[in-house]
Amino acid sequence: MRTSPNLMFLSSSAATRLGTTLLGAALLGVTACSAGDGGTAAPGTGPSAPVEQSSAQPRLVLTHDGGLTVLDGSDLATVADFDYDGFIRANPAGDGRHVFVSTSTGFELVDLGTWREPHDGHAHYYTAEPTRTGRTYAGAKPGHVVVHEDRTTLFTDGTGEIRILDTARIGAPDALVRELRVPAHHGVAVARADGSTVVSQPRGEKAGALAILGADGAEIARNGDCPGLHGEAAAADGALTFGCTDGALVVRGDDIVKVSAAERYARLGNQAGSERSPIVLTDYKTDADAELERPDKFALVDTVGAGAIKVVDIDYSYSYRSLGRGPAGEALLLGTDGALHVIDPVSGTERAAYPVIGAWTEPDDWQAPAPDLFVLGSTAYVTDPNSKRILAVSLHDGTILAERTLDDPTLELTGVTG
Repeated sequence: MRTSPNLMFLSSSAATRLGTTLLGAALLGVTACSAGDGGTAAPGTGPSAPVEQSSAQPRLVLTHDGGLTVLDGSDLATVADFDYDGFIRANPAGDGRHVFVSTSTGFELVDLGTWREPHDGHAHYYTAEPTRTGRTYAGAKPGHVVVHEDRTTLFTDGTGEIRILDTARIGAPDALVRELRVPAHHGVAVARADGSTVVSQPRGEKAGALAILGADGAEIARNGDCPGLHGEAAAADGALTFGCTDGALVVRGDDIVKVSAAERYARLGNQAGSERSPIVLTDYKTDADAELERPDKFALVDTVGAGAIKVVDIDYSYSYRSLGRGPAGEALLLGTDGALHVIDPVSGTERAAYPVIGAWTEPDDWQAPAPDLFVLGSTAYVTDPNSKRILAVSLHDGTILAERTLDDPTLELTGVTG
C-alpha cells in the first residue's frame, strides 16, 4: 500500500520556523558513507545523483501494513516508498542518515539519502533518493537498536548475538567493530566508548539481570535484581537506566545500582532519556495481572546519587509510543486526551499541554496502529492513525507547523536529522 498527500498545510512563517528548528537538530561531524557493500538493492531503488541543499534536510520513516514510507521532515511530502512483508520496525542508526529496519530475517540497513559532509572548511548538505542498501545483519527476532557514545549496538533476541558498529561509518562495509554472544532472550545491549558493553542476562527466555563486560569480554560487574528487565535509556554524564518490574537499574561507570519502587510490583518498561538531563522519563504500571494496563501515572528516575523514583499521577493515559524528550531535556507525553504534554523533569509539573489530535485509546494488540511521537530538535512529529494524519508541532508554543493526510493508518514513526 502507498501513502500520498491528500492534504497539505504549511504557512510561510511556519516553514521558516520549522527549517530553523530542524537545522538546529542536525548532527555535526557525520561523514558521508557508502550506501552499499556490494549487496543487491531492491528493484527500483537504485541511487540517484546527490543534490546539494542549503541546510540539513531531515527525513521521517512511517511503517504501515505492507511497507514503509519516507517523508520530507519539513513539508511532510512523500520521498519514497518501500514494500515489506509482515510487521516491521524502524530505528535510527545514529549517523543522521540511515535507519535499521527489523524484519523476519534481521536488521536491514536503509539509506534515507540525506547527509552532511565537510568540504573546504564548510558544511555541505546533500539529498538523494533513499535506497535499500542490500546489507542485512541476519538473525531471527531482531530486537533493540541502541545508539550511545558513537557506537550502534544491535541485539538479536533469537540468538543472543550482539553486534557493535562504528556509528560514523554505519554505511561502510567495515562498520562492524565487535561481536558478542549471550544466551538467547528478549534483551538489550549498550556499547560504551571505553570498550565495555552493558548487556542484559537471561532468566529463562526473558531478561532478569544486567552485566558490564570489559573490552576483553571479562565481567566487570553484575546485578541480578531486575525481574522483567526491559527497555533502556541514556541520561546526562553517560548514566544508563534499565527498567524492572519493581523499579530500575542505574548504571554509572562500572557500578550498577538498584533503585526500588515503593510498590511491590511497578513496571518501568519503556523509557526516554536525554543527555541534557539526569532524569529519565518512564512509564509506570502497577497491575501485575493486567493483560494490558493503561497507566494513569508516569515516573521520573533520578540517576544522580542514590537515585530516586518520582511517581506522578495524571488524568489521562498513554502508550509505549507516547514518551519523548525535548531539546532542553523536558519530558514529553502524548496523552490519550489528544494533547502533547510538556513536563518539567525535575518537579514533574506540567508546563504546557498542546491539543494536537483527537482522543484515543491504546489498542489491545501492541502491533496495531496507534498514535506515535517522535522528536527532532524542537519539532515533535505526531501520527494519528484514526484520522490517517501526521503533524509537525513546535515545542516552543504548540503551533502546528505542517500536517497532511495519509492513505493508510501508520504503525510506527522514526526519522533522521540529515
